[in-house]
Amino acid sequence: MIIDSHCHAGKGDGLTGPWDTNASLERYLRRAAETGIQRTVLFAAFHSDYATANREVARIIASRPDRFYGFAFVHPERDRGHVHKMIQEAVARYGFCGIKVHRHDGHITREICEAARAFSLPVLYDVTGDISVVELLATEYQDISFIIPHLGSFADDWRAQLALIDHLVRHPNIYTDTAGVRRFDLLEQTVHRAGAEKILFGSDGPWLHPGVELAKVYALGLPPEDEQLVLGGNFLRLISRRRRRLTGRPSTKAPVTAQALALQLHGKDPWVEGEFPC
Repeated sequence: MIIDSHCHAGKGDGLTGPWDTNASLERYLRRAAETGIQRTVLFAAFHSDYATANREVARIIASRPDRFYGFAFVHPERDRGHVHKMIQEAVARYGFCGIKVHRHDGHITREICEAARAFSLPVLYDVTGDISVVELLATEYQDISFIIPHLGSFADDWRAQLALIDHLVRHPNIYTDTAGVRRFDLLEQTVHRAGAEKILFGSDGPWLHPGVELAKVYALGLPPEDEQLVLGGNFLRLISRRRRRLTGRPSTKAPVTAQALALQLHGKDPWVEGEFPC
């Protein structure tokens, strides 16, 4: 199974760039289908109210629960004092299986890490090149898995990316993804030094083409078992801690449909057109 572990969805409200304006899935889903991507991890575009944005992502996921996973986006400053409640809702009500934080919004906090610990969730934290914090996260929260996307820098900061490889080698709870990594030699070095078990395939869709990002993984020429780890096995392992906390007893409740969830969340999803919300 091929799982894209890094994709945004829904509308932002900032209107300063694609990242906080619109993360339409229409073209992404077509491209993903063409390249064999079977499941995708969704989280919101940048937004001034992540509680609202997470609800929109939940509606999209509820429309295709066989196709999507969800991560809850939280803001370290604006959501201060409310993170546990937000994550509890995201897990219990929406079925989300991880947390997304971005350094653009603010430095990750203990409050966020404690919520991740409480619900046994991995944290995808875009450090935007601020690699030094990885040492603190890895040692202070050894029971939490941290995914540092873009090999540490979407801005192509090769110094930061090299530094992250060292953390991947030394710390068992630090992982990365392939999204937007332009220096292919650094991806090869990551595999050679840290191992395929520390890398997740991610596209940073819908703004980057998932097929282009997937081609980089194939170009690594990994043995089949290692390639499967990168393409989905590592992600499934990271979310398995949450699964183990569940009782395993089948739920007696009927599955939540897109329509039912939309009603629960007070209103119709304005971005549902046809089969897929976009």
